[in-house]
Amino acid sequence: MIPASFTYQRAWSIDEALDLMARGGEDAKFLAGGHSLLPLMKLRLAVPEILIDIGRLRELSYIRDDGSHIAVGALTSHHDLATSGLLASALPLLAHAAGQVGDPQVRHRGTIGGSLAHADPASDLPAVILALDATLVARGPSGSREIDAGAFFRGLFESALEPGELLTEIRIPRPQSAGWSFQKFTKRAIDWAIVGVAVQGSSVALVNMGQTPQRASAVERALASGAGPADAAAHAAEGLTPSSDLNASSGYREHLARILVGRALEESVSRA
Repeated sequence: MIPASFTYQRAWSIDEALDLMARGGEDAKFLAGGHSLLPLMKLRLAVPEILIDIGRLRELSYIRDDGSHIAVGALTSHHDLATSGLLASALPLLAHAAGQVGDPQVRHRGTIGGSLAHADPASDLPAVILALDATLVARGPSGSREIDAGAFFRGLFESALEPGELLTEIRIPRPQSAGWSFQKFTKRAIDWAIVGVAVQGSSVALVNMGQTPQRASAVERALASGAGPADAAAHAAEGLTPSSDLNASSGYREHLARILVGRALEESVSRA
């Protein structure tokens, strides 16, 4: 498929990117790694008139220890997340999950900021960021603001980013518990997860179990009340409305959620 024609612009700084976006208005889109936006454009599901390439903004590609939290630049690639020594020791859940995204080409080109801003509930990293209680930093015409991960994902492909805003950083607090796990069920390793789960301590988030990444609140309440992994996992689908599609029915997704949450909780306990 061939996308509709568009105007290509390249930004060399954050300020230039925001200025180009302000001039482009609703007809403009930021382009980072391109692995989320370009497929939609080829299918004519997205038809921006202007693409603003921010892929060369090296100032947004970093992984930094800021004391109470780890700061990750929005243009940090999945590969850099997966191979980071700092993340391996401080946030192994994020490093491991990033290494499971797509294939090597996707991991070298795709970025964490692009994945989060795309807000696809079938994507791995939004659920991981949710389980890690991260804070996302957006910069726009009015300056910078912080958005809790729980308030960032608004709907299918819809985030809390305002028009003209650019996601610049993800701030992740150091986990209080060492226990973690990431599980997902796919047809092939490179496919989107039919269902996935990210666990960090007593925080549990689900992939592809609704229109946004979801916290498994019923599981978290069960854990807080003293339930073991198996008993807590039985509540994995409570209050959720997963979709039915060519890959799985809603009922099958609910079944998978219970199975995968049980496995993830068991593995998390073994690592604590």
